[in-house]
Amino acid sequence: MKLSNQAVGAIMLALQNSLLNQTDIMPVMESWDLELSTDGLVVKNPPTVNFPDEVSLYDDGSETAPPITEGDNTEEASTTSSTFGTYQRPKI
Repeated sequence: MKLSNQAVGAIMLALQNSLLNQTDIMPVMESWDLELSTDGLVVKNPPTVNFPDEVSLYDDGSETAPPITEGDNTEEASTTSSTFGTYQRPKI
């Protein structure tokens, strides 16, 4: 018996949601109703993830990365902070 692509997607979605919200994945997976199909095991009640209407990728509220300027190719790498963590631009 194998997992269908839909079931693998359901697992990945549940995992992403669990990591994002720092919650346990087990209750979500235990609540699933599974069915065997010709494609493999299918989740009849897959998880859903809700996103806010507006998503800001960076602390300044913008959705685009700061532009690379001429001064960025110095010996020191520049650092950009966002709500998802800190990204360090590699040295050029």
